[in-house]
Amino acid sequence: MFYILAIVLLILFLSAAIKILREYERGVIFRLGRVLETPKGPGLVIIIPVIDKLVKVSLRLVAMDVPPQDVITKDNVSVKVNAVIYFRVMEPNKAIIEVENYLFATSQLAQTTLRSVCGQSELDELLSERDKINTTLASILDKHTDPWGIKISNVEVKHIDLPQEMQRAMAKQAEAERERRAKVINAEGEFQAATRLAEAAGKMQGFPYALQLRYLQTLREVSAESNSTTLFPIPIDLFEPFLKNINKDKG
Repeated sequence: MFYILAIVLLILFLSAAIKILREYERGVIFRLGRVLETPKGPGLVIIIPVIDKLVKVSLRLVAMDVPPQDVITKDNVSVKVNAVIYFRVMEPNKAIIEVENYLFATSQLAQTTLRSVCGQSELDELLSERDKINTTLASILDKHTDPWGIKISNVEVKHIDLPQEMQRAMAKQAEAERERRAKVINAEGEFQAATRLAEAAGKMQGFPYALQLRYLQTLREVSAESNSTTLFPIPIDLFEPFLKNINKDKG
């Protein structure tokens, strides 16, 4: 009976003393309340039951969603902004000692920082310069989480929810901008066409026969495209070169 009890106690001792950590895990060990300087793992880790306490820390990249935050932009527009942050634990000891719950603390810090940074920007900047906003957020968060042994890899603003009134106003603005561009393009085309016509008229002015041929070609094109009868006035000036030649021949 004594041997059975000893075997049972030995099995319980070994099960409490032997810990297996995965490749992405590290063990922060507290011995009589004091943390050991170097984290343990991965693989087989042996601790002293009752005296030692092991806390597992994952070193994998964490993707944390930041809930939508009510933000008033610099130009007094109320929007909802959410984001996602990517981070990993670089120093397990600091992540356990310096902050009570590093996941919760990082989440709260991300929410307050998101509101602060977006509140210092105008709406147009939030919509058009997201890369700049993301870089600013990542820099601020990394600076504040560095004492916790946490490295912020990236921050991405996911969605900016605008009020319905603002969406309608922006749609009208975009439509007006498209109309303005269309008018500018049309005016530019008219200007180029007028310039080319002026150049052609200048060249034809020195060659009256070329102008007559162009006139006759236009008549031919009109008669070919239309089946109805078309009255086309012919300026007498077009025949002036021919009349001069006839007068010369008579003379």
